[in-house]
Amino acid sequence: MNKDLTLKIILGISVAGLLFSGYLSYGELIKKACPLGSCSYLLGLPVCIYGFVMYLAVFIFSLAGLKSKK
Repeated sequence: MNKDLTLKIILGISVAGLLFSGYLSYGELIKKACPLGSCSYLLGLPVCIYGFVMYLAVFIFSLAGLKSKK
């Protein structure tokens, strides 16, 4: 498997993760109700926020890897 294909797969997974964690974050922060029932909290924030940030980082790094000429 080559580098570009691997990065494209990672990019697709990160987009799916962004959409799902974004949906959960929107429901928790804007609607004030967790779409899945009860949400867990860590350091005062819903866990879905941390997931959104992590998927965003993976998205940015995989996009940067695809844009690099090496």
